[in-house]
Amino acid sequence: MSSSILVVATRNPGKMREYRQLLADWPVELISLDDAGVAGDVDETGDTFVANARLKASEYARMSSLPTISDDSGLEVHALGGDPGVYSARYGGDACRSDADRVALLLRNLEGVPWGQRLARFRCVTAIAAPGGTVIGMVVGSVAGMIQFEPEGEHGFGYDPVFHLPSLGQTIAQAPLEIKNRLSHRADAARKARSILQTLVDR
Repeated sequence: MSSSILVVATRNPGKMREYRQLLADWPVELISLDDAGVAGDVDETGDTFVANARLKASEYARMSSLPTISDDSGLEVHALGGDPGVYSARYGGDACRSDADRVALLLRNLEGVPWGQRLARFRCVTAIAAPGGTVIGMVVGSVAGMIQFEPEGEHGFGYDPVFHLPSLGQTIAQAPLEIKNRLSHRADAARKARSILQTLVDR
């Protein structure tokens, strides 16, 4: 792998912390887009997680001239027909300017929905691209849970404070990062991505 560096296609500090723990035993240095000196942003024009993950991995690898891992992930709520889905980070449009705003909108849209019908899952599609931009592999990770009536917990980001994991009896945001990184959709995808990353290490 070029210079033993892998670009994680994000500027989100929370996501970088997760990746650094998920791949802590991997013999490469993980750097963010900012660390790689990538100034431009790739517009997520796809209407699926697969399309956006592939687009971001390819374009950021080309822009950085380094191997790149990218994911597109989001929350799919059964009672909302799979929303917010691919638009999770943009849920509510300009009216929602923060994670807290988007969580509040989600809870408003679920008002009156009983506990047994608040099924949801986080889904993560991860793509890995070689320095020239060729996507060499993709994997999918997911974790099922429920949407709580109120946020709880200080860890994590995004919808973590309302995503209840029945196996833990608490939200992802209440769980320490090391536990989240064993159970999350991104952890599931990262485990599956290791064999693809190994092909880059072996080059």
